[in-house]
Amino acid sequence: MPDPRPNIQALDPYVPGEQPQGAEARRTVKLNTNESPYPPSPKAVDAMRQVAADQLRRYPSPAAIEFCQAAAELHDLALNQVIATNGGDELLRLVITAFCEPGSAADPTAPGGIGVTDPTYSLYPVLARTHGCPITVAPRTDSFALADDTAETWNAAGCRVGFVVNPHAPSGRMTDVGTLQRLARAFRGVLVVDEAYVDFAPHDALGLIRGDDGLDNVLVLRSMSKGYGLAGLRLGYGLARADLIAILHKTRDSYNVDAVAQAVGAAALKDVAYARTVWQKVVAERDRLTRALRKHGFTAPASASNFLLATCPDAGPSARELYQSLKQRGVLVRFFDTPGLDDRLRITIGTPDQNDRLLDELADLLSPKAQPAGDAV
Repeated sequence: MPDPRPNIQALDPYVPGEQPQGAEARRTVKLNTNESPYPPSPKAVDAMRQVAADQLRRYPSPAAIEFCQAAAELHDLALNQVIATNGGDELLRLVITAFCEPGSAADPTAPGGIGVTDPTYSLYPVLARTHGCPITVAPRTDSFALADDTAETWNAAGCRVGFVVNPHAPSGRMTDVGTLQRLARAFRGVLVVDEAYVDFAPHDALGLIRGDDGLDNVLVLRSMSKGYGLAGLRLGYGLARADLIAILHKTRDSYNVDAVAQAVGAAALKDVAYARTVWQKVVAERDRLTRALRKHGFTAPASASNFLLATCPDAGPSARELYQSLKQRGVLVRFFDTPGLDDRLRITIGTPDQNDRLLDELADLLSPKAQPAGDAV
C-alpha cells in the first residue's frame, strides 16, 4: 500500500459527539450532539414507508428535483437556486472543492484557502486539510461576535471561501443580517452562511440572495438534521444565486441523495407547520433551561440555537469533572477540551423530562456533599 498524501498522514479527523449504542443508548439522556428531541413529521415517516421496492432498484433523481422544488417554494426562491446534498457536510466539501486551491497548505503564504472564525464548527478545518488548502483564522471577540476586520483578515490571506455559522456554534450567538451583508460585500471570496441551527432563531440570511440585487458570493447552508428531526437521514441543501449553484452541481457526486432521503425530505419540508410546533417547544425549553442554569450559578448567554454554552460556576467541580460525572450518571453533554471553551459545557435542548433530569443531576453534583468523578473515557 502506498503512503497517503502528507496532509492526510498528518490529519486529525473530525471527532463527533459520543453515540451510545444498544441498551446504553436506551438508558442515556443524550444532550451532546444537537439532535432534535422530537420525532420527525408523521408525513415524513409515512413517505419513508411509501418508498416502493422498485424505487430502490432504480437510481434516484440526479438533482433531487422534488425535494429541491419543495425547498424553493418554502423559501420563495427559484428551483435553480437550490442544491440537495448528502447532509450539510457534503455542501461544505463541494464549495471547498469548487473554489479552493488543493495542495497549497504546505506554503503558509499561498492563497486559495478557507477563512474561518475561532471558535467555530471543527469540521471546517478538517475539510480544508483533507483538500490540502490553507486555513486563515479570524478570532471572534470575547462575547463570540464577529470581529470587524474579519473580511480584511481573509482577504489579506487570499481566502477563496469563508465560513460563518449563524447562529454561531458553539455559543448560539446570532449575528444580524446587516453585519453578514457588510462581510459579504467586503470579502473577495464566497461567504458560506451555515444556518444549520436557524430554525430556532428569530431571522435568517435568505434576504442576501433573493431578488435581482441578491449577492452572488453568498451560499446559505440548511440542514434537515436539527429542526426537522432527520439527523439519521443525512440530508442538507444549499441556497444561492443560480450561477453559484450551477458551479456546485459540477462537483457533487452523481446521485448524491438517495431515493428515501429525497422522499422523506420533501414530505418534511411540505409539512413545515409540524416542524414549527417542534421549534416552538425547543425554544420554550431553551429559555427555561437558561433560567434554571443561571440559578445554579452557571453563566448561560442567550442562545438562538437548540443548545446552550454554559460556563460552569467558579466554585465547585470543573467543566471536565461535571461532564465526566454526568456521563457516569447517564447524561451526555459536550465538553470541548480547548482553550477558551474548557470551562464550559455545551448542552443540547431536550424534552422537558430530559432537561429536568439534567438539572436534578447538576443540583446533586453541585451540592457541597458531592464528590467529583474520577477520569472517564
